[in-house]
Amino acid sequence: MQHLRITSPKDLTAGVVDALRADPAVTSLTCVHGASLVPEGDVVEADLPREAVNDVVDVLRALGVPQDGSIHVVPVTTWLSQPGLDAERRTPGSSADSVVWADVTQRAFEESELNWTFLTFMSLATIIASIAIVLDSQILVIGAMVLGPEFVPIAALGLALVRRRPTLLRFAARSLLVGFAVAIGVTTLAALAARGLGWVTVDQVTAPRPATAFIYTPDKWSFVVAVVAAAAGALSLTSAKVGGLSGVFISVTTIPAAGNVALGLAFGLPDEIRGSLLQLLINITGMAVAGWLTLAFQQAVWSRMSVRRAHLVARLRRQPGAE
Repeated sequence: MQHLRITSPKDLTAGVVDALRADPAVTSLTCVHGASLVPEGDVVEADLPREAVNDVVDVLRALGVPQDGSIHVVPVTTWLSQPGLDAERRTPGSSADSVVWADVTQRAFEESELNWTFLTFMSLATIIASIAIVLDSQILVIGAMVLGPEFVPIAALGLALVRRRPTLLRFAARSLLVGFAVAIGVTTLAALAARGLGWVTVDQVTAPRPATAFIYTPDKWSFVVAVVAAAAGALSLTSAKVGGLSGVFISVTTIPAAGNVALGLAFGLPDEIRGSLLQLLINITGMAVAGWLTLAFQQAVWSRMSVRRAHLVARLRRQPGAE
C-alpha cells in the first residue's frame, strides 16, 4: 500500500479529487481545503495499491499538479483497512512485482549525481581495491565492491533509454566517466606515494595472484556475470523486495578493475592496464545492456497491466450505482 499526499493549487483541486474518487483503487480519500500555504491551495491525501501508482500519477501529471504543486508517494509499512484490502485484490498485478517509475527515476537521479560524496566513495573503494590486489586478498576485493557507488549510475543508463530521459542519460554517463577518472587518478597518486616509500614494489604487483587474477584477465564469464548481476540489480531497484542488491555489488568487477588500472599506471605495466580496462569495459557494457533489457521488459509487462486496469475501471464505472 502507498500513501499519496498532494499539494494542489485551488484551481486544480476539483479535478484532482474527481480523478481520485473515480478510481476504484483509491481509498481513504481526504481533502483539506486551504491547508496549503505555498502554493496557496489544498492538501489531498489518499491510499492506493502500489500496482496502481503509475496510472494515478500519470493522471495527476496530466492535470498539471507537479507544475505548481507536488505529489508525494510514501510507502505504508503497516495498515489495517478492509477497503484497502479490497482495492489491492481487485487491482491487477502483484505489489512486489510492480514498478513505481517516479520512485525509480528519482532514485536514479539522486544516486547518479556527480558530487564530492560520490567521488569520495569511488576513490576510497578504488584505493581499497588496489590494496586488495597487492595483498591478493579476496576479502578486501569484496569490501571495495560493496563500497563502490557505481551500480545505480550504470543502471540509470538503461533506465534513461527505457523512460526516454536524455537528461538522466547525460547525468549518469558524466558521473561514471568523471567518477572512474578521478578514482583512478587518486589511486594512481596513492600508488606512486606507496612506491616512493618502498611500501609496494613492482615485484608485488607482478607476482602471481591466484585470488585476484580475474581482475585483469577477462573472459566470457566476466560478461555473463555482469549481465546476470545487472538483471538482478535492476529487479532489486524496481521491486518492493530489495534484499538482493548487496549481492550485485560483490558480483561485478568494476571497482577492482579500476584499482588495477591505477597500479598499472603507477608501475608502468601496460599489460595490467589493458586487461583491467577491458574487464572494466566488459562489466559496464554487460550491466548497462542487461539493465536496459530488464527495465524494458518490466515496462512492457506493466503497460499491459495498465491496459487491464483501465478496462477494469471502465467496467466498474458502468455498473449500476457507480458514480
